[in-house]
Amino acid sequence: MAQQHTILIVAGEASGELYASHLVRAIKEINPEVRFFGLGGEKIQAEGVELYCNIVSMAVVGFSEVVKSLKKFKSIFDGLLLEVDKKKPDLAILVDYPGFNLRLAQELKKRKIPVIYYISPQIWAWGKGRIKTIKQVVDKMIVIFPFEEEIYKKAGVPVTFVGNPLLDIAKPALNRQELFAKFNIPAARYTVALLPGSRVSEVKNHLSIMLETAKILREQLGDIQFLILRSPTVKEEIFRAIMEKYQMPMHLLSAMTYEGLAAADFAIVASGTATLETAVLGTPMVIVYKVAFLTWLYLRSIIQVPYVGMANILAGRKIVEEFLQFNAHADKIAPYIVNTLTKPQELEKIKVSLAKVKSRLGQTQASQRAARIILDSMGGA
Repeated sequence: MAQQHTILIVAGEASGELYASHLVRAIKEINPEVRFFGLGGEKIQAEGVELYCNIVSMAVVGFSEVVKSLKKFKSIFDGLLLEVDKKKPDLAILVDYPGFNLRLAQELKKRKIPVIYYISPQIWAWGKGRIKTIKQVVDKMIVIFPFEEEIYKKAGVPVTFVGNPLLDIAKPALNRQELFAKFNIPAARYTVALLPGSRVSEVKNHLSIMLETAKILREQLGDIQFLILRSPTVKEEIFRAIMEKYQMPMHLLSAMTYEGLAAADFAIVASGTATLETAVLGTPMVIVYKVAFLTWLYLRSIIQVPYVGMANILAGRKIVEEFLQFNAHADKIAPYIVNTLTKPQELEKIKVSLAKVKSRLGQTQASQRAARIILDSMGGA
């Protein structure tokens, strides 16, 4: 008979929660008796996690937003620890979200609760100093990029690379024809997907830039339409308020990221997990990102890699163009897209490079391998 275990799980952002939801499902498939509680959003709640708080809906980025939210997050942190003391979990799974999770790991260590970290903080991009903390408070790292395994092994942190969950997750349920039929989207010479991000601040920063770019593309290419792909973590009215200023063929699709990307000839994507999803689906893209000026100055001082897009980082060279901060401007983005979209050989070159990146992500069934490691650490299923 399967043993009953209680696991604390914390996933604070949309991308981490996506991975966490598939991990919870994989664990429950092996041992349905495992009980979960913690922090996350609707996705892990749908998998049976007892939510102390929907923290995904509060995801913030940038100095001013973080400062404004400190009191709220401190209250959530303290409340969660009270739950931990009451429920006494056998194990904690912490998913990315290092600002919160590494502090939590320190508290869990004091309580002798084993900590497995799933989806590593981007220590290779910034925060290499965090490895020291990770070594002290994390019992096992489970990573989804091959180069992360090498970094942790060198630092003496127990680590396993399981492959990338997106190889299983990033699969459209509808093909282009089916998607267009479902939403009465007409055929066009070009279809471009716009992905402005999964946080409110990202959508406010990026969607106008993307739509200004779309306006120029429409003027220069004529028969072109745009699929605006909305993350459920951002309310539809925020999108509509920005979109109403523009008169052109555009379709707002909610929770249809993979279908929209697979149907598009090209994508304009805010930096983040969406760029890797786009790469896995093989859609040529440009990466866009803009933050408040002070946040940009800080990021520039700590970023240790030449690119922000995971496709470029994995390729070890620039295979998709990045338009960041002062370059995140329609007048700079549009000419590049026009030049690329109208040259089939350029699109093909990008697709070939993206296929090579995908091949570096390891095998499928990453969530299942991670689930087995976690259950084995508690004495099996």
